[in-house]
Amino acid sequence: MPRPELYPVKKVVGFDQGMIDAIEKWRGKQKPIPNVSEAIRRLVELGLASTPWARRGKKATSKASDMAGREIDRAGDKSATDAERASRKRQLLKGPKEFRDMRGDLLKPKK
Repeated sequence: MPRPELYPVKKVVGFDQGMIDAIEKWRGKQKPIPNVSEAIRRLVELGLASTPWARRGKKATSKASDMAGREIDRAGDKSATDAERASRKRQLLKGPKEFRDMRGDLLKPKK
């Protein structure tokens, strides 16, 4: 009896030479070096794993925020006023404004 096919769904995908070169460069750094199809599969999996819908739920996000807040409180400037420490903490937890539009866990402002 023949062995079942590991990846039964096949797709034809087009790449430009720059993408092929980048795939080959990434492939060469892996141990053991995967074939091109496996390298593309792994890169797609990595890309999908980093998408917003693959991130942790609200409970985990809230826990991480609480932990970060405690560390900020612990390392904060004790000579600053309470209001100033709270403002600094908010800014640190929100992150730099240049990167806020990249975060998938923040609500986008309505236009």
